[in-house]
Amino acid sequence: MIEGVGLLPYSERLQILQLTTLAERRSRGDLIEVYKASHGLSQLADVFNFSRSGLNLVCKPGKSKISKLNRVKRNFINERVMSFWNRLPIEVKTAPTRSI
Repeated sequence: MIEGVGLLPYSERLQILQLTTLAERRSRGDLIEVYKASHGLSQLADVFNFSRSGLNLVCKPGKSKISKLNRVKRNFINERVMSFWNRLPIEVKTAPTRSI
């Protein structure tokens, strides 16, 4: 551990350690999963609802036979990342690799 950091407020610890917030890390991870799903690289591809072009996330209430709990999970992840994903440039969504 780094001495003296444990007693500081969360925001100061993040700044000193040059870390991002949990919310930022969660959003980044969600966007990576959407990218992988849109390129067929994820087993979670059926969780996301893509537009006909395959580039944007859309909210399509489906009449699937999945359980209510799975429906809640599906809608939650879609709602959580939809606005972030849809604002990304097309070049990012269609990039052949996840590398920067």
